[in-house]
Amino acid sequence: MQNYFGEIAGLLTAVFWTVTSMAFESAGKKVGSLAVNLIRLVMAFFFIGVYSWIARGFFFPTDATLFQWQWLALSGLVGFVIGDLLLFQAFVVIGARISMLMMALAPPFAAFVGWLMLGEVLTPMNWLGMSITMAGIIIVILKREKTELNGSIVRKLKSSYSVPGILMALGGALGQAAGLVLSKKGMGSYDAFSASQIRVLTGIAGFAILFIFMKRWPRVWAALKHGSAMKRITLGAFFGPFLGVSFSLLAVQHTETGIAATLMAIVPVLIILPAVIIFKEKVNWKEILGAIVTVGGVAMFFL
Repeated sequence: MQNYFGEIAGLLTAVFWTVTSMAFESAGKKVGSLAVNLIRLVMAFFFIGVYSWIARGFFFPTDATLFQWQWLALSGLVGFVIGDLLLFQAFVVIGARISMLMMALAPPFAAFVGWLMLGEVLTPMNWLGMSITMAGIIIVILKREKTELNGSIVRKLKSSYSVPGILMALGGALGQAAGLVLSKKGMGSYDAFSASQIRVLTGIAGFAILFIFMKRWPRVWAALKHGSAMKRITLGAFFGPFLGVSFSLLAVQHTETGIAATLMAIVPVLIILPAVIIFKEKVNWKEILGAIVTVGGVAMFFL
């Protein structure tokens, strides 16, 4: 088991993200995605702080170097504030299942950002994997529609889901990818949970400033009084920025980044069953096939 710690951490991350995406979709529809974003980060900060105090004797990551603070803080700004802001709004617009399918593009995006920042080279197999991943997503989001034009039937492709919602989810995938690369650069061998706490703290600061300019603080206070939404936010905060993000950093520390990212990308497959059971979503064979092809493309991209 110890030899496969990174792989196990990657699989657990996918499970945690499945739970948190469902919880945040439900909470976001009740109180708004912006309020959910800030509240879950504050909760996660204290979850991580208590864990780190018990495990390491540090409630706050005072033992991190300036280099680690700089890169992890930038990672938190890109991943949490920009990326998750777009992703959580996508949850509300197109739902968690389709949003997380689009998030399967995060691993190829991470490779591209790694190529730009770290000089990592993309092989022909990488490009093939990226193409297959895109094909899987296209299978799900596009549909053929019959329309009548000048007395004749015309077939054309049309998005099955909101285009702005899909673009938001793509922005979330790019933000997560860039955040992962920045995290790896800044974290090194530092404790993954404390590294997550630095990222979370930056996210809190970023959203707090955003809320001042957008005058959204009244919505936060209203959300805090919404009992059912707060239960879902608490669940999502525990499995998301506390366990999910921390285990994703553990995964990239203990195995190849590509293997970890591939295992984390199985969320689109994991989320189908709970989406059907909890939200009563109807899933057709085309969407199941698209999810499998997408994850298969990600696997080919890295393995």
